[in-house]
Amino acid sequence: MKIYAFYDLHGDEAVFKKDLAKIKKEKPEIIVCGGDLTVFGSKLDHFLRELNQLKIPVLIVYGNHETNELMEKACKKYPYITNLHEKHFHQGKVVFFGYGGGGFALKNPKFEPVGKKFEAQLNKMKKMYEELKVVFFTHAPPHNTKLDQIHGSSAGCKTLRKFVQKFQPDLMLCGHLHENEGKKDKIGKTKIVNPGWKGMFFEL
Repeated sequence: MKIYAFYDLHGDEAVFKKDLAKIKKEKPEIIVCGGDLTVFGSKLDHFLRELNQLKIPVLIVYGNHETNELMEKACKKYPYITNLHEKHFHQGKVVFFGYGGGGFALKNPKFEPVGKKFEAQLNKMKKMYEELKVVFFTHAPPHNTKLDQIHGSSAGCKTLRKFVQKFQPDLMLCGHLHENEGKKDKIGKTKIVNPGWKGMFFEL
C-alpha cells in the first residue's frame, strides 16, 4: 500500500498545492493528515473539499489548532474523508489507528482507555489477518526520540511511547514540533517519522 502523509500545514496554500500535485502524480491509496491543517480552524472546509475531490480515502485527526468537534462536523460533509481520532480504519492488509490533539503534555491519561480499545481491536484483527500491517498516527510525538527534542529536552508524550513499546506498530507518524520535521527514529521495531508539511510517501 502506498501512503502519503503530511502534517502541520497551518493553512499554507502554496505548500498545500504542492502536496496536491504530488498526490495527483503518485496516486497513493491512502492520505494521512495528522493535524494542524489550519490556523485555528480557518478555511477548514476549503482544505477538506480540495482533498475530497481527489477521491482517495483521507484519514485525519485534529491538532492543537483545531478541535475534535470542529473536525468531526466538517468531515461528515465529505465522503472520502474520515476523522480517525480514537478510531481505526482498515483497508487491505493495513489497519490505521488515529489519535489527535495534545502535544504539550508529558503524560496523557485520556489516551489510556483509548489505548485499551485499540489493543482489543488490534488483537481481534490479528486473528483475522496473518500479515496485518499497523500504522499508528498521532498529532503529538512520543517521548524521548529524535522527533520530540526541543532545546536539548524531550517534550513528547510518555503515554504514547508506552503504547508503541508494547504493541510495536510497523509505522508511527507524528508531528506538532516543526523543528523536527522530516526526522526519523525507532522505538523497538517501530519506525517513527515526522512527515512535516512537505509530506512523505510510505510503502507498506
